Amino acid sequence: MELRLDSSPTPNSLLLGPGADHQFRGKRWATRSEVLAKGGMAATSQPLATHVALDILKRGGTAVDAAIAANALLGLVEPVSNGIGGDLFAIVWDPEDQKLSGLNASGRSPYALTLENFKCQGLEKIPFLGPLSVSVPGCVDGWYQLHKRFGKLSMKELLSPAVKYAREGFPVSEVIAGSWQMSVPLHEKWPGFKETFTLNGRSPRKGEIFRNPRLAESLEMIAEEGREAFYQGEIAHKIEAYVKRMGGFLGTRDLAEHRSNWVDPVSTSYRDYEVWELPPNGQGIAVLQILNILEAYDIRAFGFGSIDHIHHFVEAKKLAFEDRARFYADPAFNQIPVRQLISKTYAKQRRRLLDSLEVGQSCDAGNPALSKGETIYLTVADHSGSMVSFIQSNFLGMGSGMTPEGLGFMLQNRGALFTLEEGHFNTYAPHKRPFHTIIPGFITKNGQPFISFGVMGGDFQPLGQVQIIMNIIDFGMNLQEAGDAPRINHAGSSDPTGVVMKDGGEIELERGFSQETVQGLRQRGHQVKQNAGPFGGYQAIGFNVTNQVYYGASESRKDGHAAGY
Repeated sequence: MELRLDSSPTPNSLLLGPGADHQFRGKRWATRSEVLAKGGMAATSQPLATHVALDILKRGGTAVDAAIAANALLGLVEPVSNGIGGDLFAIVWDPEDQKLSGLNASGRSPYALTLENFKCQGLEKIPFLGPLSVSVPGCVDGWYQLHKRFGKLSMKELLSPAVKYAREGFPVSEVIAGSWQMSVPLHEKWPGFKETFTLNGRSPRKGEIFRNPRLAESLEMIAEEGREAFYQGEIAHKIEAYVKRMGGFLGTRDLAEHRSNWVDPVSTSYRDYEVWELPPNGQGIAVLQILNILEAYDIRAFGFGSIDHIHHFVEAKKLAFEDRARFYADPAFNQIPVRQLISKTYAKQRRRLLDSLEVGQSCDAGNPALSKGETIYLTVADHSGSMVSFIQSNFLGMGSGMTPEGLGFMLQNRGALFTLEEGHFNTYAPHKRPFHTIIPGFITKNGQPFISFGVMGGDFQPLGQVQIIMNIIDFGMNLQEAGDAPRINHAGSSDPTGVVMKDGGEIELERGFSQETVQGLRQRGHQVKQNAGPFGGYQAIGFNVTNQVYYGASESRKDGHAAGY
């Protein structure tokens, strides 16, 4: 039997208002019901961070204020995924202007590191660990840019909960403890790591109290002296001294010249909704490309978990990811045809390559007309109607391993996502942003906010977002069930670091898909791995415009939850 919902789909039941089926018992996959509130809502991957965000909202802080406070705390309690040594991206709904604003707070490569340096070392790829993978951390500047435009409370007030927990300690939660245990062997050889992130040389176990007084001092310095403390002051000088001692190139000039950029989100329609993403150097427009290809098919009629559902989704992903491998990079260095890539006309051309019965073993990027990974995701909404979709990461594992002594955080390894292949859009160059995996998402309907959401998980993030959208719009799941339903991953597509798809890649299915579906996919030529994952980590806040009510969801794959007031 193919997996189907227990009842016929009612698209967007979570926000239809009176008469809609919101009953938890009627949802096949949901681990719990949605959270409902009018005053404000927060959804994060760790319970303490969710409650810190709510506390900020209750003090009169904005959604952005609460997101910054939650992110600062997550850098402490979930260091396996994020921290002030990493980058961030955000999409903010402003109820006054009735529009979305996007922030790209990703950092650039060091000025002093050139492509020739890699060649002289005989490297074909940038190592994921060590000093060569380090790029400028954009997080702190991102906080200040967001705060300047959308904040209300002082930065000192926003960072004080993280400072307090860093000094007094917190109990390590279960999922995070498991990731921490896997991270220690990867990073323990680097100076500063054990002193910062271990208890007597080992990872903290679930329920043990962990403290990070060094991070408390760094956050206090940032709160008192502003972003300059990080990019020009004592913190910047300590970062430079450490990285250069480790054989790296990141210096005070790189830090001092860093600036985040406000960008216009881009969108496509899917059924009766507008889906919004940020343009490259991130991979968000892959979501829009996949949706454009899929909208021509009756996904609802296929049924959730059916052979046709999975086949068409995976084949559309392959087509979009070939374009991702070729075109997604820093727009300051390349003319990226974003509008063409996300157009309906281009999707129609690419759709001709999708065989509804056969597996695509390989394919090339398209030719649109050119004119002359660990992560946290959180979302917050406030009483004024402002909503923020916020994602932040150190990239693979805990990051590069580079842990400057006395600062309490690790530097990201995002620079490893450059390719060393000359002539590529994403080829390494000094002072360039690498291809980025982390993507916040947002959906509007009739010009009003519908859902602020995201799915963590490196390359999986576009796949996760598309599945959430299909689950809600095509299969009629509510916000919670859409995240809890079993997920589909496809491994082996070409990517911007130079990996090329071979033999069609492999479909990886979480537990919950029928054996008939698996056998049917294999009969079509797919390689299938069962009971894989888990894939991604999801939070979402939906908004019922009629009732002025927020709906929150946070899936069971992470420690966190959604809460409102």
